[in-house]
Amino acid sequence: MKLLLIEDEPSVVSFIRRYLTEAGYDVSVALDGQSGLEMATDNTFQLIILDVMLPGMNGIAVCKQLRKQQNTTPILMLTALGSTENVVTGLDSGADDYLVKPFKQAELLARIRSLLRRQPEATPAAASILKIADLELDLNTKSASRYDETIALTATEYRLLEYMMRNPRRVLSRMEILENVWGVDFNMNTKVVDVYVNYLRKKVNRKSQPALIQTVVGMGYMLKEEE
Repeated sequence: MKLLLIEDEPSVVSFIRRYLTEAGYDVSVALDGQSGLEMATDNTFQLIILDVMLPGMNGIAVCKQLRKQQNTTPILMLTALGSTENVVTGLDSGADDYLVKPFKQAELLARIRSLLRRQPEATPAAASILKIADLELDLNTKSASRYDETIALTATEYRLLEYMMRNPRRVLSRMEILENVWGVDFNMNTKVVDVYVNYLRKKVNRKSQPALIQTVVGMGYMLKEEE
């Protein structure tokens, strides 16, 4: 299993590389953002561990560029900045998970396992479309549309919409969404769920279209057709 570590602090590189190698992973290292971007573009990795604060091109810019290139490799961001706003910024750039320094070896490994478990298996053509009312989600092309208009989604918004569309007409609590969209090992305030549901709601419930994503006060959120 090949992983790419993009990190400029020698002590952190040594710690992570040694621990993950002992755990059976093949770890390649880039010491700056531009080199990391080039390595991720030119090679195939099962997961990228990406520090936010990097010389030259920072981790946010690297992540955005990879997603712009349609690179879907899972990205675990590392940072010393742990506020909800910083976490949301990292995830909104296309990262799949976010780990705040300092962290324990076991937590890093758990996050990696969680991300690797989330990789989708090939979906039969007959089962590749999820639909509720006039909203469609194509699981093969990772694209969403409503009234035949494409809805541009970030990687996190896509996972959130997929989870809600697999559970239509059911109240989903914030904790349930957090565990299933970000992973059971993701330790974050549930406010991030509200942030992303609002992002998604603006895109899905746009213009004068009937609202599909609804708030159930005191309980969570529900995706359903308006009655």
